[in-house]
Amino acid sequence: MRKPAETSVPVAPAIAERWSPRAFDDTAVITDDQLTALLEAARWAPSFGNTQPARYLVGRRGDPVFPRILATLNSGNQAWAFRASALLIGVMVTTNEKGDVPYTEYGLGLASENLVLQAVELGLIAHQMAGFSADRVRADFGLPADAVARVAIAVGSPADASVLDDPRRVERELAPRRRLPLAEFAFGDRWGTPVL
Repeated sequence: MRKPAETSVPVAPAIAERWSPRAFDDTAVITDDQLTALLEAARWAPSFGNTQPARYLVGRRGDPVFPRILATLNSGNQAWAFRASALLIGVMVTTNEKGDVPYTEYGLGLASENLVLQAVELGLIAHQMAGFSADRVRADFGLPADAVARVAIAVGSPADASVLDDPRRVERELAPRRRLPLAEFAFGDRWGTPVL
């Protein structure tokens, strides 16, 4: 299902097509080439001083890592994410040989957005989640003290919204996308004064 963004001027197709569906095809498989492309896109994201703070834990449905990542998700996310072709945990590394790495959360965010946009380019869907246990990820995957799990990401192929079973989830999946208007988003000479 497509829900392209309604923009005032055209934007890059991957940006217009990106959204966060929950209806995944539980028979679809992510290929090695697709997974590599997602991770390469994330790897080449900008970062402060080229510090590259982003790291990913990766499990594909059917391998032993996938259920371990799934188990870290809250129950609401587990209810649909089990159908994804891959589950990832985005981790930010907060120190390097020079000391504390600045803007690690921003760096992980940029890398994850690259990953998600690459998914769109490949005809896949992706859904980023905050609903997971970072503490459980730390314990179950042996994260070092300077590594912080910040986001879970489900990736796969789209399915009809009816796979979600719960009528509220189906309704949410089918609902139109909404964003603030530009007049409330970008300001000029004073806060609240639209730039456009």
